Amino acid sequence: MTSIDRSGRGARNRATRRLVLACCVLSAVFLACGHAQDAPPHSFATAVSNGNIGVDLRYRYEHVDQDSFVNTAEASTLRLRLNYETLPFFDFQGFIEFDYVAELLVCDYNSGGGTSPGRTQFPVVADPDGADLNQLFVDFNGIQDTALRLGRQRILLDNQRFIGGVGWRQNEQTYDGATLKFTGMQNTSIHYSYLTRVNRIFGDASPVGRNDSNTHLLNAKLSLPETWTLTAYAYRIDDDDVAAFSTLTFGARVAGTVPVGERRVSVGGEYASQSDVAHAPVDYRAAYYRFDAAMPLTDIVSASIGVESLGGDRDAGGKAFRTPLATLHAFQGWSDQFLNTPDAGVDDVFVTVDVNPAPWKLSATWHQFGAADGGGDWGSELDVSAAYKFAERYSLLLKTAVFNADDPAFSDTRKFWLMLTASY
Repeated sequence: MTSIDRSGRGARNRATRRLVLACCVLSAVFLACGHAQDAPPHSFATAVSNGNIGVDLRYRYEHVDQDSFVNTAEASTLRLRLNYETLPFFDFQGFIEFDYVAELLVCDYNSGGGTSPGRTQFPVVADPDGADLNQLFVDFNGIQDTALRLGRQRILLDNQRFIGGVGWRQNEQTYDGATLKFTGMQNTSIHYSYLTRVNRIFGDASPVGRNDSNTHLLNAKLSLPETWTLTAYAYRIDDDDVAAFSTLTFGARVAGTVPVGERRVSVGGEYASQSDVAHAPVDYRAAYYRFDAAMPLTDIVSASIGVESLGGDRDAGGKAFRTPLATLHAFQGWSDQFLNTPDAGVDDVFVTVDVNPAPWKLSATWHQFGAADGGGDWGSELDVSAAYKFAERYSLLLKTAVFNADDPAFSDTRKFWLMLTASY
């Protein structure tokens, strides 16, 4: 394994601190001016006093029964999210968001990342308690067809397969940096982000909760005739804290609809190539591909099929395709067996049926997992969910995942969730 050169890390740390401090100072100015009684209209005070406050509550109970543990895990957590957005002032606009996660009644679980050292006898439920500054940024919209964001922010690109917020977990993943969005070209949108830090789901209390980074994200989407789109991307992730996360990924996805009888089938295809970059400990190259199709069968029933592959090398460790900034829970089954890609890679063949008799949304997905290199079965999984939204502000979610292992590297796992949310 090669040594890690951190010669630029101190400078990036200072840059990150200055970035966050600048956002804090600007927010403080907004708040201070909000107390001025004689402030003229359209001043800082007006922008602050007429801003928008958001409150979100999310309770979740999670039960995990995993054969590799004697004990089952039970986690009962409540997340309180508070945010505030100012009105625009001279094309500037500020936003701040805090999260607080509390354990309620039952806390027999390992929250992961070293956040619960006395509970390692339980399976992981990655929802540590505590407070977190989730977002703090300033937007500038003074240039035509251009939006600039500076600070701690949520970044969700495409379906979040490569860059996401891990929104399923109680503590979200956010990023420190700058983002530029440009829409000045016909039928084209361009997103570029430069990141100096990844704020991971384990929070400040964890030694792996913050990763210093020197990362560039470029994503361009082109709207084509007949409902088709072409998305191309290049992601250069240079992680100072976890060298194996340092990757260079180039890829493209094409998606659209085709007529089949009186209905239209949504189809998509994607391919990406990944290699090591910066201080990655292993020289490698791996491929990713995905094909999927979805079709409405009736007014309330639809079905979809697909295959997704993350390449690997069964004879050499550390050469598998990886997605360190992805919203992983949304892919390859809800039991989260493949948060780290096996050395031999993983193929996922899946079939989904959705039934949506309003106000309910019901879904069931079957996965068959195997090694991308050399064959062999990893296992299969059934995921089922039922969601109900009522009174516009409230929702209920029941969800379960059952994974049956076909390889000794994995173990049979059963998970169940109950979640209630309220947004104001």
